Amino acid sequence: ALPSLRILYMMDEINNPSLTVKTMGHQWYWSYEYTDYEDLSFDSYMIPTSELKPGELRLLEVDNRVVLPMEMTIRMLVSSEDVLHSWAVPSLGL
Repeated sequence: ALPSLRILYMMDEINNPSLTVKTMGHQWYWSYEYTDYEDLSFDSYMIPTSELKPGELRLLEVDNRVVLPMEMTIRMLVSSEDVLHSWAVPSLGL
């Protein structure tokens, strides 16, 4: 078996990504920037529990979702502005 650090390094190496998305965590929201395009950035806030529609998941619904193309290599740069955060895509197992 390979040591886990080496596997993590190999997973991190991306050759010629088709798209790069910079994700910045803030205390109460996320900022996204598609760095391959000029002026393509937005903030994403959680929808308050009182405004959720039937079938929407508490703490997982946002007002602006990230849209990613299919079947392309995508580099995700995830960082934080102020506090520690956890960024995830539950439906993809990330």
